[in-house]
Amino acid sequence: MDQMIGRMLDNRYELLELIGSGGMAMVYKAKCHRLNRLVAVKVLKSDFASDADFRRRFYDESQAIAMLSHPNIVSVYDVSRSSPEYIVMELIDGITLKQYMERRGRLSWRESLHFITQIMKGLSHAHSRGIVHRDIKPQNIMVLRDGSVKVTDFGIACLSNSANTMTQEALGSVHYISPEQAKGNRPDARSDIYSAGVVLYEMLTGRLPFEGDSAVSVAIQHLSSVPLSPREIDPDVPEALEKICMKAMASDIDRRYPTADAMLADLEEFRKNPDVDLDFSIEDLRRPDTDEPTQYIPAVQAVTPKREEPQEDEPVDEKKTQKMLLLAGGIALAAVIVFALWNVIMGSFRKEPVQTEFTVPNLLGMTIEEAEADERVKGIFTITEMGSRASSEYAEGKIVEQTPAADNVVRSNREIQVFVSTGEKTEPMQSVTGLEWRSAKIILDDLGLDLQYNWKDEYSDSITSGCVIRTEPAKGEMLRQGDVLLLYRSKGPEPKPVTVISFLTYEQTTAVEEAETLGLKVTVKHVYSDALAGTVVEQSIAQDTVVTTGAEIVLTVSDGPDPSVSSTEGIPPEAA
Repeated sequence: MDQMIGRMLDNRYELLELIGSGGMAMVYKAKCHRLNRLVAVKVLKSDFASDADFRRRFYDESQAIAMLSHPNIVSVYDVSRSSPEYIVMELIDGITLKQYMERRGRLSWRESLHFITQIMKGLSHAHSRGIVHRDIKPQNIMVLRDGSVKVTDFGIACLSNSANTMTQEALGSVHYISPEQAKGNRPDARSDIYSAGVVLYEMLTGRLPFEGDSAVSVAIQHLSSVPLSPREIDPDVPEALEKICMKAMASDIDRRYPTADAMLADLEEFRKNPDVDLDFSIEDLRRPDTDEPTQYIPAVQAVTPKREEPQEDEPVDEKKTQKMLLLAGGIALAAVIVFALWNVIMGSFRKEPVQTEFTVPNLLGMTIEEAEADERVKGIFTITEMGSRASSEYAEGKIVEQTPAADNVVRSNREIQVFVSTGEKTEPMQSVTGLEWRSAKIILDDLGLDLQYNWKDEYSDSITSGCVIRTEPAKGEMLRQGDVLLLYRSKGPEPKPVTVISFLTYEQTTAVEEAETLGLKVTVKHVYSDALAGTVVEQSIAQDTVVTTGAEIVLTVSDGPDPSVSSTEGIPPEAA
């Protein structure tokens, strides 16, 4: 058993159970007895606690991080001032983004956009305070039950040893590190942006951009390789969101987003218009290829040819020289005349300036054949069929979606990608019984049917409060676009009358078990007392009081005599 369990830190934080472990710290669920609330306490491992310089930086940077306050960053409540070194944070009711992706697989682009926007808002706040995370990865992002996310593990990441040795322990993070981190250079805010881009890539594609047998081999790929673009893996990823992802992941730091706010601006433009034409292409993000094979270049001397003087004994033919000069002049004059005539003749055939901007026509509702025959398309645009979509608005065989959208102005890329209707979409009703109602709604929303929801709350002895009891229609029945669903949501067990017993003198564990068996919610408070340590000395609801199940009772437990009070206090001096 972990020896830290049950330990009281600074006479305030009682460690209840181990809930996580990382390379440098252990995370415990704890009870703050001063504010009577549950918290998470991250305790520095002894290997690092023995380093005085590390402890000093741990405290200084943790103090700075404690000043961060943002809905998308896990709040830090307190930092230790003595051994063991620890940070007290809010306790999150949720799972990591990594666990969420392992359960759900590849996320829809809408859900990915929802998550990455919140991540970047948290990073923007931290960067504005001069804090760089340096270890952004799905394991350090918490997904709450309401669908919001919080970035965690600030501070611990900032204290990573500057040696940046690529060991097996680094393998969990090396998939997300920036090229400059892989080279051992000092990271800045743009390094966090690169890592966030990798997280977005993984959400959109269900895979990492680079894989390898060792941390070093993965790091080398960050430096020298170009990953498949998200649309090469999943054509359903919108082009603009792919561009945002790849710009965040640009290996050349100067071609990356300069700030989190700049990336947020493009994410917001995309949210408003998924067909937005961003002012850069993926090719613009490539690092210039300057690595050419080394070639041997021989030394060359510039030699001015000497004009050969006629030898004294060689006669000069002056007439021949004059003829050659006249011939050369005639050829030059003829060339000038021909060039001038060519310009005069070709000038009459010159075309008007070439059109460089084209407005995309609306092809929705046409067949591909009809679209290709359209005068606004012929000779200007190329139509590429990307796949099919179910649609209740357009008949089978008609174009139901196009990229770029109608009326967009394009310059270089004159390809219109289209999806063809397969008719009205239907999907079987999914099983969501027992799921928390927000999670159930996310699963049903992912069916893409624009479903409407009615909720009815009922008591249930078997289904946890807030979870789905049953649905109408039931699992397996076919759903159509815009259907209205009725979901029954649990309010928990129906409250029942209960008579409170006396818990006085009970040992704490026994008293809590008895109270919870009666259906009461228990809060324990500790005080110094002359009563036996660990026994109940007071209860907030008197014996024989009738309450309903779910009522909260506060049990006050003795910690024994106050050690700060002398045992001889109040005894006459001569008796002492």
